[in-house]
Amino acid sequence: MLLMEYEPAGVRERTLALFAGKAQRAVGVHGEVCIFITSSRDLRDMNRRFRGEDEATDILTFRLTPGRAKSAGDLAISGEIAQDSAAELGHSTETELRILILHGLLHLAGYDHETDNGEMQAREAELRQKFKLPVGLIERAQSGRQHRGSAVRGPAASSTRQGVLP
Repeated sequence: MLLMEYEPAGVRERTLALFAGKAQRAVGVHGEVCIFITSSRDLRDMNRRFRGEDEATDILTFRLTPGRAKSAGDLAISGEIAQDSAAELGHSTETELRILILHGLLHLAGYDHETDNGEMQAREAELRQKFKLPVGLIERAQSGRQHRGSAVRGPAASSTRQGVLP
């Protein structure tokens, strides 16, 4: 499910939702995924609430405990940061949102680029090639351009579904 509270210019909701479904199948994430595209202010609030960091971030991934409900988790994305990153990198905002969705789905599948010795980076590169997407978040971070997202696991994810995300 794709919810666009913040709608960047040139982004086609249906096209993005179709991509999200294809990417979810390619990654192997089972269950419903709610993708919430919102403002940087909302991402800052969520980042402060769930990670204790008082700054906006590009994406937060809320992974639910396996076996609970029919949901795999939620992705919260700053449409504003996606728009700025796209302009900086010379591609469309829709392309940037696809990169962020793919990255978040990999986190929902259990990958963690901070601890997995390159497994997530390799899988992300493979899928970016399949979907014809430019450089991903992990490579950007390695080249000095910060990726400002993270995965949130466990109880925070459950309360997110009830409180922060519609």
